[in-house]
Amino acid sequence: MKNFMYFISSIFTLATISTPLLAEDVATYTVDQKDKAFSKSYLKIKAGETIDFRNMDPWMHNVFSLSDVQSFDLGSYPTPQAKRVLFDKPGKIDVECAIHPQMHMVVEVVK
Repeated sequence: MKNFMYFISSIFTLATISTPLLAEDVATYTVDQKDKAFSKSYLKIKAGETIDFRNMDPWMHNVFSLSDVQSFDLGSYPTPQAKRVLFDKPGKIDVECAIHPQMHMVVEVVK
């Protein structure tokens, strides 16, 4: 029984030590959509990080990008919903709203 408890304790300790090493500074950022504008016009992130595009307006938004580096279309969604995008390739990505043409931001993804 003593050996079994030592074994379980070792596994728990190893899991606790290993978990932060797997995360390695991977961040998730939030960009709000408020008053028909993005809360940031420019955001620099690392490859492998994500952005939550959160609708804080009383109307729908449709966040998209047609950039060569990464294209996506999140579809229309209401407040307070957020949709997440993983940015995994370096480069500059123009982000817009299909419903409100004045909404524009640039995401720069670095290695």
